[in-house]
Amino acid sequence: MTLLLGEIAARFGLELRGDAATPISGVGTLEAAGPGQIGFLANPRYRKQLAETQASAVVLSAADAAHAPGAVLVSRNPYADFARIGTLFERREKPLAGVHASAVIDPSAMVAATASIGPCVVIGPRARVEDGAEIGPHCLIGEDCVVGADCRLVARVSLVIRVTLGARVLIHPGAVIGADGFGLAMDRGHWLKVPQLGGVVIGDDCEIGANTTIDRGALGDTVLEQDVRLDNQIQIGHNVRIGAHTAMAGCSAVAGSARIGRYCLIGGGAGVVGHLEIADKVTITAMSLVTHSIREAGEYSSGTPLMNNRDWRRAAVRFKQLDRLARQHSPGSEVSHDD
Repeated sequence: MTLLLGEIAARFGLELRGDAATPISGVGTLEAAGPGQIGFLANPRYRKQLAETQASAVVLSAADAAHAPGAVLVSRNPYADFARIGTLFERREKPLAGVHASAVIDPSAMVAATASIGPCVVIGPRARVEDGAEIGPHCLIGEDCVVGADCRLVARVSLVIRVTLGARVLIHPGAVIGADGFGLAMDRGHWLKVPQLGGVVIGDDCEIGANTTIDRGALGDTVLEQDVRLDNQIQIGHNVRIGAHTAMAGCSAVAGSARIGRYCLIGGGAGVVGHLEIADKVTITAMSLVTHSIREAGEYSSGTPLMNNRDWRRAAVRFKQLDRLARQHSPGSEVSHDD
């Protein structure tokens, strides 16, 4: 596909400075983009690449526009507008509506005529697949599950039982949603499994990354509100509630019954222990461990930054001494001073 730069500017309401007739056939980074492509500048650390870029045009802020060597599209949010432009050149063939011959569908299930059911899909009792949904190869839609309109399950996605997807949910390969939560009760030296009788409810426009797992509720549902974005290999425990527009990076985990607010950002590898609450608009930096509720918006961190091993060992020894030092310097303690 080839579009004129002026057409792209008009479609997204961007200010064009340059030749509107410039042909554009793709997008790229400042460093890698060549003639016929659009680059973008959103992070100041890449500003030095602007003068040498070979891109035919660059999406950037008004403050950076004067330093560009060629055509620019001036934006209030360069990264977001670059993402929108990129969708114009995304090459993906939408599958035809219908059911593949190898699919297995329970007689009590309901599949819309406009849905696409791929090879080796299994759809269980009382499940429902709504208009325009795409179910890729080897997916499982378990009993009493609902796949909303225009959802896309790429491949090997498992909706185990009592999972409800809103509209336009995108789920990547290997995700498992609605499996048993980790509920155990100790009795006379042995674990008893606690029945997981709830489900999972996922709101409109959510995205679930590859190999991410979301457990169903024990009593009541595990809930992701609208426009929640989960990266790859995330674990969401039973009865967790994640507020709208929250995003979580890869390998993070949330234990059961925790509640995360709206517009939160959870960094990669971060952990949230169970039964606590996180307020709206909280950022948790990578590898942090949240052990208590957070009541106010802001950025929070824990852990020790990377350092060379010798310094880390010294710091570890000093860390063990902090309690003793605090007692020595507390009011009323006796501290000796050498003359």
